[in-house]
Amino acid sequence: MTDPDSTVCPATPRLVGRDADLSFIHSFFGNTEVHGAALLLSGEAGVGKSAVLDAVAAGAAHRGVRVLRAAGVQFEADISYAGLNQLLVPLFDELDVLDNPHRDALRVAVGIGGGPAPDRLLTSTAVLLLLRLIAADTPLLLVVDDLPWLDRATNAVLGFVARRLVGSRIGFLAASRAGSDSFFESSGLTEHRLAPLDDAASAELLALAHPGVSPAVRRRIAAEARGNPLALVELPVALSAEQRATLAAVPTVLPLTERLQAMFASRVAGLPERSRELLLIAALDGTGDLATIEAAAAGRAALDDLAPAERGRLVTVSADNRRLSFRHPLIGSAVVEQATASERRRTHQALADALGDALGDQLERRAWHLGEAARGPDATVAALLEEAARRRLRRGDALGAVTALTRAAGLSPTPADESRRLAEAAYVGVDSSGELEDASRLLAGARLAHPGTGRQSLHAAAASAFLLINRDGDIDTAYRLLVGAIESGDHGYDASDEALVEALHLMVLLCWYGGEPALWQPLLTFVDRLTPAPPELLWVVVRTFADPARTGPSALPRLEELIATVGDDPTRVIRVGTASVFADRLGDLRFATRRLVEQGRAGTSPVRRHLGALMHLGLDYFHLGRWDDAAELAAEGLALCTDHDYRFFAWYFQYVRAAVAAVRGDAETAAALTEEIVRWATPRGVLGARFFACHARALAAVGDGDFETAYRHARALTPPGTVAPYVPIAMWGTMDLVEAALRTGREREAAAHAAAMRASAMAEFSPRLELLVVACEALTTPGEESVALFERALALPGPERWPFDAARVRLFHGERLRRLRATTEAREQLTQAMDAFQRLGAKPWAARAAAELRASGLSAPASVRPGPVTLTAQELQIATLAATGLTNKQIAERLFLSHRTIGTHLYQIYPKLGISSRAALRDALSGLDLDREE
Repeated sequence: MTDPDSTVCPATPRLVGRDADLSFIHSFFGNTEVHGAALLLSGEAGVGKSAVLDAVAAGAAHRGVRVLRAAGVQFEADISYAGLNQLLVPLFDELDVLDNPHRDALRVAVGIGGGPAPDRLLTSTAVLLLLRLIAADTPLLLVVDDLPWLDRATNAVLGFVARRLVGSRIGFLAASRAGSDSFFESSGLTEHRLAPLDDAASAELLALAHPGVSPAVRRRIAAEARGNPLALVELPVALSAEQRATLAAVPTVLPLTERLQAMFASRVAGLPERSRELLLIAALDGTGDLATIEAAAAGRAALDDLAPAERGRLVTVSADNRRLSFRHPLIGSAVVEQATASERRRTHQALADALGDALGDQLERRAWHLGEAARGPDATVAALLEEAARRRLRRGDALGAVTALTRAAGLSPTPADESRRLAEAAYVGVDSSGELEDASRLLAGARLAHPGTGRQSLHAAAASAFLLINRDGDIDTAYRLLVGAIESGDHGYDASDEALVEALHLMVLLCWYGGEPALWQPLLTFVDRLTPAPPELLWVVVRTFADPARTGPSALPRLEELIATVGDDPTRVIRVGTASVFADRLGDLRFATRRLVEQGRAGTSPVRRHLGALMHLGLDYFHLGRWDDAAELAAEGLALCTDHDYRFFAWYFQYVRAAVAAVRGDAETAAALTEEIVRWATPRGVLGARFFACHARALAAVGDGDFETAYRHARALTPPGTVAPYVPIAMWGTMDLVEAALRTGREREAAAHAAAMRASAMAEFSPRLELLVVACEALTTPGEESVALFERALALPGPERWPFDAARVRLFHGERLRRLRATTEAREQLTQAMDAFQRLGAKPWAARAAAELRASGLSAPASVRPGPVTLTAQELQIATLAATGLTNKQIAERLFLSHRTIGTHLYQIYPKLGISSRAALRDALSGLDLDREE
């Protein structure tokens, strides 16, 4: 068998990505035994035809089917009936089941008898009769590989047999390379084409076959292989250990193993020298631009010399856009593989010369060609590659930037420059590309190249800090490492120093993760020292993300300008999004964020940026009330964290899921998720994550009617009477704190917190936050004055953009109106609130609104009426005593509890009984007794 098509990896227990194909083949031949059918498999070389045949044959044998196999061999293609001999060898001892003429003809045909050459029809009939007679006892499956390489006589016999299997217990399964010529007559027979593997299957096969290869290299190989299983398994083998680990640059054109060369190189070797010259230029150029190819080939070949390659179906040339493309990328690899090192360097130099006056992205191409043409260290070329890396990074091509920096490091004449460039490549790797393992290796390389520079470089420090928090969550060590590197750096606080600015952006996140106000002061000092002025984006992020309740509004005009000009650089999109989170401006970035998510799913955007986009879009959707979408994005984010070992960032998505569970009334799920966050964050000092867990816990407790617990969690975010500085999520929990304080008899604390909200800059920072500020002022204002404040809150521009917050305010408004005996107006607000809660799926709040409606004398829809009521023993005791007219204090004295605990229990009891006041307790408990009796 000469077609190198068997691609089963020894470590792989199944054929990756071929479940649908195997299912089709199995169903085609029948579920229990063969029922007489012929099927032809076709596909490109290396697509896995032989592996599929092996799997089908093994499965058939396991089910008791007798399998006969043959495979075409090139050097036997001129021997008549050589394939038939191979197929029928297991049946030689059973030829006597045939009558004499057929037996003798078949014995002569397969070479175990003497006599004149038998008639073709007689031989074909003899084979068919033999197979049918054998199959009468045991079903048969004929499996033939490399059909085109079988001899002509065998092909004729098999074609005859394949058309006469209906009603028998014989199956015929053969495979051939797509587009190959064959003597087998296939007309009228069913054909199934094996397609290349899809992206998911390609990634799985690569991960199984080569788990030690870095994710970045695996993605590069997957792109080159285009789903060809043989290429996926073999291409990594041709790379060096350093290339597989991204310690050395991966060639622009991937090298081939012997098996791949056998598949593609033979088709190239027969071309004229001038044709091969043009193909080598085209392969190393990579763009297919005929003008560039022609310029680089000047004096050695002309475009007309491409004709033999076109006739050989190796390339296609488009006259419309003057582009050349290889029919498969590995053809270009085969061309490069056959060239000598000096020929490749000469061609790269010719391409660089052809791009001598290049502009824009062609400057990057020229730098790359000069790098490949270099024979040793070259400071000029290394500098050009470094600049090319910066251009790629600005364009969002983080992996390309890492590759260019790594190559620049290899060409650096001094150890200091080599180390600096490797350290920067490591930082880009951790900050943008998502290649944490590769970044670790690059950072180690930087330290080996020049230990002093590798340790002190800002890029090295930033990369180390990032790796520290992801591996161990060690915020304190990472923070001190980064601060030390900034303080000892020789940057002079120059605002144009990219390494310094990147380090400060990372420091923003470390301060936020740490959650301690003291962490921010060094950062604010560093930013103030930048000359001539801090970069616009960094300044806005610090103002809107550190302590936005005080500094946020001053940055809004600049933030709006940044949003309007955000562009498509993934890093910039995420950083502008970070500045927009607490300003509730994520909706203005929704298009750019969605685009980044789609790019991430397609593998064209860095993983870290994909994670950031998922987080921002998830928060945006949560506040919009699109909770299903938010939960789906959170699940996607968690899967990405697992797949790419971004352990540190899992809490982001656990928070989104916990918040969704909380507002839906799934307190158990919310508790489990927040407990997971707290258990992970506490020993690592990630106080910022704990704050988010507290917010979700407070929200869940409010929904559950457990206001004492809600107050405890909300108070952990910020003490009542102040909006905690440098804890921006404290703004999100303000209404929970005020409501929980009022429900537990802490009117003074509630009023103090509402006053602190008014005194802060919350209302100027965001329309949603202004809604919370005015609503909390209304909640803590007695009598008729509160009604005007509620009306003012709901009259703010567009409150329905945040449907859950707006519905909560309507519920508060309706409750207050009902207590003021404005029944008609109360019903209007309560109905709107209940409808909104029902649309959102906020069950606890819908039930509260329904209870208020019933208390106003209006029947609630059946969908929100409470089901069978179950009170705990203590709840029943408290409710019974309250129904007799005792006050909370009197009940507390009898049960040896605090009066606040009694109040909390009553607020939990009311929704369960479908009431909203003590006055309704007696009737509700009577109804409960009747239900029990029934």
